[in-house]
Amino acid sequence: MFKALLLAALTGIASPAMAQSVWSVEGVAGVVSDYRYRGYSLSDQQPAIQAGATLSHQSGLYGDVYLSTIDEYGVDAEGHGAQVELTASFGWSGAVGGLDVDAAISRYVYPEGEDVDYFEAPLQVGQTLGDLTWTLGLAYAPTQTALGDDDNRYGWAGLTLAPAQWPVSLSTRLGYERGAFAPDGKTDWSVGLGRTFGSATLDLTWADSDAEAGALVASVFFAF
Repeated sequence: MFKALLLAALTGIASPAMAQSVWSVEGVAGVVSDYRYRGYSLSDQQPAIQAGATLSHQSGLYGDVYLSTIDEYGVDAEGHGAQVELTASFGWSGAVGGLDVDAAISRYVYPEGEDVDYFEAPLQVGQTLGDLTWTLGLAYAPTQTALGDDDNRYGWAGLTLAPAQWPVSLSTRLGYERGAFAPDGKTDWSVGLGRTFGSATLDLTWADSDAEAGALVASVFFAF
């Protein structure tokens, strides 16, 4: 899997000299019982393997790649489609006026999928107030061939409550989408519990929407 090679290459960049420089590299890998994205199952309600790596500069600029196995997508006339989703992003994150801001451009690539690669621009703002963190975001994908010459808009709001005395954190999210991926509009929501054990994070989340039946999703990820 070429993702493993990419992660190895990025990890190789993080030499002792780099550790003292303005650059840093972080990686994550794990498995989910169902790859749920904005209320839809992209793995046909089956487990998916996921991994990612982020190269960051102290200025806030960053680039990252994220890969997940998916149900076959973008099948061509010969019956071949993508079984992997690769997301590559370039952006900036930092503090602006007391808010945490993250703005990026993301490219979604589906190797061997036919005319399904697309890009969008997500923007998220948030703030941590004691044990509570809130976020608001909007992702806009302009008109492009992969979207059937239509555009797509997705907005979301999230809350995470993580008191130090609690054994788990509680998170919830509400999203609304309209456009190429949801012509008549779609609302999705989730609520979940998470716990960190050293470099490992375990989550149990109920993910649901008004476009597809909900599911209880379990995941475990390791940071490195």
